[in-house]
Amino acid sequence: MPDERTFVLVTDRPDRSAAISAALQVIGACDVVGPDETWQHRRGLAGVISDVTLSRPETDHCLRALQHRFRDRDLPVVCLLRKTTRETLRHAKTLGATVCMPAYAPPETIVAALANQAGIFAESAERAVGLGVVRAGEALTGLLAEARAGQQVRMGAVEAGLGPILTAVQEGGLARWLDTVWTHDDATYQHCLLVAGLAAQFALHLGFRHEDQFRFVRAALIHDVGKARIPLEILNKPGRLAPDEFAVMRTHAALGHEILLAGGEIDPMTLSAVRHHHEMLDGSGYPDGLVGGAIGDMVRLLTICDIYAALTERRPYKDPMPMAEALRILAGMHGKLEARLVQSFGEAMAAAA
Repeated sequence: MPDERTFVLVTDRPDRSAAISAALQVIGACDVVGPDETWQHRRGLAGVISDVTLSRPETDHCLRALQHRFRDRDLPVVCLLRKTTRETLRHAKTLGATVCMPAYAPPETIVAALANQAGIFAESAERAVGLGVVRAGEALTGLLAEARAGQQVRMGAVEAGLGPILTAVQEGGLARWLDTVWTHDDATYQHCLLVAGLAAQFALHLGFRHEDQFRFVRAALIHDVGKARIPLEILNKPGRLAPDEFAVMRTHAALGHEILLAGGEIDPMTLSAVRHHHEMLDGSGYPDGLVGGAIGDMVRLLTICDIYAALTERRPYKDPMPMAEALRILAGMHGKLEARLVQSFGEAMAAAA
């Protein structure tokens, strides 16, 4: 393997280094080093993944030495963040990061981001899905971090993640998208990306206009932004919630609506989707107990995607439900979901299988 196709993984997490190193072997040779790396004997280098704690002095020294050694090149540096706050993002950029990703991102997604930066992809379908997950994940991570910190969310940052989602599902297929997203550990992150991919497939199957595809996928990606304000002990609890915990969880739809309004969101469909994606046609949903015609068409579509994603999610404490069984449950929700749309959704899933 020529030296210019060598990648370096800087890590202080031995438990993670083996998986990331193995994923890197797909695109080149990989050297695994610690934060004491000096870079003095490095010449050709295709890129770097930094999986170290940024607050440590040795990390700062290591990454600044890297910047100095390759100051005459635009070297791709993927920085994995344990905390995705505005301050840590800014710090990573000052240390030379060209891409920032959450530390819990799957190794394959991390390597896809690095490969994209380095201009290396073996297959266009894998490239489309890898780029789509990375871009959508970056947009979602930033949005949730701002909402969690009580800051005004910047909806403009979400726009960059929409086109890659649609392209990923069109070129790489829904199955690849789902397989990639299912590897994420964070429940809210995984769920929002699942719903966004399902929404993209549904919109493409229904022949939406380009503008409406974007609006629908946008609403799907951010529909659970209110969960950023739900206590983590409830949000990440394995298994069934107690009644009082479920009451708190149910507030996320109204909270999401408030977050978007405070951020300047004006699209009525998006606002309605975020607030009403748990409403049911028979009035049994929440937070407003809407009935029938009070629930818009786009919201009805999103609710179907949302329920299907929840049924088929992969968690350490439960196996994913097979597609056929999940579709049977949707079809059995008579009076709550629109049967015609459920049938169309099933057809969209069958077309993607």
